[in-house]
Amino acid sequence: MRAVVQRVTESRVLVGEKIVGAIGRGLVVLLGIRNGDTERDAEWLAEKCVNLRIFENEEGKFHFSLLDISGEILVVSQFTLYSNCRRGRRPSFTEAAPPELAEKLYNRFVEILTQKGLKVETGIFAARMKVEIHNDGPVTLILSSEDKL
Repeated sequence: MRAVVQRVTESRVLVGEKIVGAIGRGLVVLLGIRNGDTERDAEWLAEKCVNLRIFENEEGKFHFSLLDISGEILVVSQFTLYSNCRRGRRPSFTEAAPPELAEKLYNRFVEILTQKGLKVETGIFAARMKVEIHNDGPVTLILSSEDKL
């Protein structure tokens, strides 16, 4: 499981012209799920996202987590995070999980975040979306459940 995590001042996701999710200060998580990922991967990655100390204190140092600031989080499914571009010019997505597994783990990831008491917004799984991200910093991190101990 991979996540591109961006610290934002605000963000929203649209399907067509309709806003389906919007947040203020917090994180946008673009979430990719691969073949072989499990609920344990979703739990580890969700915990990592909400506990990362990437919000600044008064000295400008990364000191606070999303939980510490009572921030908001927008989660958008993005299977393209498991693209393989090594050969040819067209990406291969064979590493990405099939939609049935990916949607189950995506929903589990969102459920874990909701249980933390955060405001959680989402896109619509497998929909064509436009994501507006006001990256703060900019701060962008790439996390992978493959990195867990």
